[in-house]
Amino acid sequence: MGAEAVPAGGAETILVCVRGNSGAGKSSIARELRRRHGRGCALVEQDYLRRIVLRERDRPGGAAPALIGQTVRFALDHGYHVVLEGILHTSRYRDMLTDLRDGHRGRSFFCYLDVSLPETLRRHLTRPQAGEFTAAQMTGWYAARDVLGWPGELVLPEATGLTEAVEVIAATAGLPQTGRDEDVPPIVW
Repeated sequence: MGAEAVPAGGAETILVCVRGNSGAGKSSIARELRRRHGRGCALVEQDYLRRIVLRERDRPGGAAPALIGQTVRFALDHGYHVVLEGILHTSRYRDMLTDLRDGHRGRSFFCYLDVSLPETLRRHLTRPQAGEFTAAQMTGWYAARDVLGWPGELVLPEATGLTEAVEVIAATAGLPQTGRDEDVPPIVW
């Protein structure tokens, strides 16, 4: 465990982190993982906590990494599996992600969606939030192959479809896909 890592969760809890650029498909994959698991799996979305709760820009020294880390730990400590998703650039989030990995008593799994800039821009046009930000903004946020470089990190190429990504991540992470939450409709990519 790192000097800052606080033990979290139990031996049975699973942390799945899905990272990638804006428009890569992180939210769709994370929401489908949670839906297929059913109750007992928390979804922690970087954008929701940073943009909605804090109304904070993603800049060095921001409060978002600490809030995200505390939210993940809270859910793990209460027996929930957690699916964490976000861009989570290594330059600003590596320390928080390292603390989560090193402090988690259960399994921690990290996945990066390696999607090219042209493909993220194409996918963005199909999203409900397409009018919220421009291609120029997305280009400014884009970081090519921003992997953590950790052993066991799964890097999925852009040709990976939604169903395949969900099934590979769930199987590799060991996240049971036993439930269907009837209140949540299936995700369509």
